[in-house]
Order: sequence, then C-alpha cells, then structure tokens
Amino acid sequence: MKKPIIGVTPLFDDRRESIWMVAGYLKSIQYAGGIPVVLSLSDCEKEINQIAQDFDGFLFTGGHDVDPSVYGEEKLPFCANTCKYRDDFEKILFEKALKYKKPILAICRGFQFMNAMLGGSLYQDIESQTKPNVKLTHSQEKPYNAAAHSVKIYRDTPLYDLIKADDIEVNSIHHQAVKVLSDKLVPMAIAPDGIIEAAYMPDEKFVLGVQWHPEFMYENDEAAARLFEGFVIACYS
Repeated sequence: MKKPIIGVTPLFDDRRESIWMVAGYLKSIQYAGGIPVVLSLSDCEKEINQIAQDFDGFLFTGGHDVDPSVYGEEKLPFCANTCKYRDDFEKILFEKALKYKKPILAICRGFQFMNAMLGGSLYQDIESQTKPNVKLTHSQEKPYNAAAHSVKIYRDTPLYDLIKADDIEVNSIHHQAVKVLSDKLVPMAIAPDGIIEAAYMPDEKFVLGVQWHPEFMYENDEAAARLFEGFVIACYS
C-alpha cells in the first residue's frame, strides 16, 4: 500500500519574502507513516483545486495571526503581523479540501483559521481581551517540547478516541485563540481558563484542530504521536 501524500501549508517570512517550515511538522507526519510535501503559496484557484484533488490530506500549520477580516472584524492594535497572501491561499485550499472530503489536521493558527473560515471568531490577543479566573501560560518560551498547562478532553469525541485520556499536558505558543466557536464545530478540549483547545467537524471523516503544538512533542509524548497517527491513517482511505 502506498503511503499517503500530505500537503503542508507553508510558513511565510515577510522580511525575506520566502516560505519556510518547522521541521517537526514534516517529521511528525513521516513518523506516523505519511509523506509530507510543503506547498507553495498561490492565488490561482485552478492550481489549488488540483492540489486539493491530488493530495491525500492537508496539515494547516501555525504562523502569522489570522487577519481579522477573515472573521469580519477590524484589526486591533494588539493583533500581530498577518499575511494576506497566506490567508487568501488557505481560504481556497480549505474550501477545496472540504469539497473533496480530504482529511484536515489544523494546528494553532491552522485551528484558529479553520474556526474563522467556518463562521467563528477569535480573540485577537488573549491577555488583552480576556479576564480569566485561572492564569495560564499560553505563549511559552523554549523548550517548546515542554508542557505549559493541562487540557481537559471531552469524551465521545475523535480526540478522546485517539488519546484515551480525560486530561493531558500540552505545550502552548500562541496569543490568539478561539473566541466564538463556529456552529459547524464541536469542542473536544478546553483549558482550565476556558480557552477552547480543540474542535472537530462532526459531519466529516477527519477535520479537526488543536491549539497546542504536537509537532514539538510527538517523539516523547504518546498523545501527540497518536494524534498524527490518527491523521495519517485517515489519509489512507
């Protein structure tokens, strides 16, 4: 049986005007049995449509803040750098991937982008826009493979089926987060301060997102490894 080929959305370096990639995104897919391919950015719908048809699944990665225009809001001063070129590319790719029923794993920005594309909204900056009863570290320093806080996993969700645990420890490297969850998504995990940490589309085979970064933890963390394994298995069929 051929290994599934999985498209990985690129990160963009504004200063150098170049795409780049965190090695962990690629290695975690390889570790789970897939073949990762870093995609180029494009604004050609015909090209993106072909990509969506030809690849077996897609990993939407972290990176720039999602531009608030994606979810119908004005950009506030504490929103960080955005990348319209990437947003525009991922809008088309996400729509086409759903159209062709391709498995999607969305990580950090990818999860936020998925929620925004499906009609949800985001906190442009957690610290500025929330007053939680529990203070958590959502934007940790290195090492990124260390846990920053716990999340509660909801039972009867795909994430629980993969991980088989009610609570796990995760890393955290973000300052934006889901504010209003799309009505097309169902929550799978929540942080102690109330931030939604994972969700999925119940009517799709495998379309789910997590707020943490399992690509930094998969080698030594069973929960992270199982997430990628479940994704790659879904890409086989």
